[in-house]
Amino acid sequence: MNNIVVTGGSGRFGVNLKRLNYKYKFPNKRELNILSISSIERYLKKHKIKTLIHLAGFSRPMAQHEKNISKSIKLNIIGTCNVVIACQKFNVKIIYFSSSYVYPGVKGNYKETDPVLPVNNYAWSKLGGETAVQLYKNSLIVRACMTEKPFIHKKALTDVYLNFIFQEEIAKILPKLIKFKGIINVGGPIKTVYDFAKKFNPKVKKIQSNQIKEVSFKKKMSMNISKFKKIIKR
Repeated sequence: MNNIVVTGGSGRFGVNLKRLNYKYKFPNKRELNILSISSIERYLKKHKIKTLIHLAGFSRPMAQHEKNISKSIKLNIIGTCNVVIACQKFNVKIIYFSSSYVYPGVKGNYKETDPVLPVNNYAWSKLGGETAVQLYKNSLIVRACMTEKPFIHKKALTDVYLNFIFQEEIAKILPKLIKFKGIINVGGPIKTVYDFAKKFNPKVKKIQSNQIKEVSFKKKMSMNISKFKKIIKR
């Protein structure tokens, strides 16, 4: 555990990891900057890192990926490429957190082996990171569908099916995932965003995907999580 480092540890999911007191390392940007290969290499070498959990990047608001593509490319694609290059040099395993949004959203229940086709710029940026990670076989790609607890939005989509799970739940399960390689879909039962949200926030209001103009959504974004279920039962 002392040889595991987390990039983006100050982010929403990283905070949940810290609360669990895992003996991971959580460097700040001055200590490990994903936009600098030399910075990453220095940190990996100094601390003799064996595994890197890559959370750093640009996520929300999702609409900003449509407006600020340079930031999206730098942080989510170039930053991840830098991480892969550095990890490959020292044979450090990468756990890369991607997104369920990389799937086309046409039929739902997507398996890890199904073709991908991102639905918006945020998803394209995550897939861009995936392509670099895929080149490096000592890696695991986690296609996650997670959100903060409590559900923070005032409105929730009634016509989009996903596998939402709270970040704190994935944080608890993460040690079981680290030893695997390849791709794993990670999430909860298939529900509309609204049905998931109203259980925890009865006051959440309804909205449909066609009412959101800033960013594109598909209606059947759900994943097949049978592989994930088998892992957490072990």
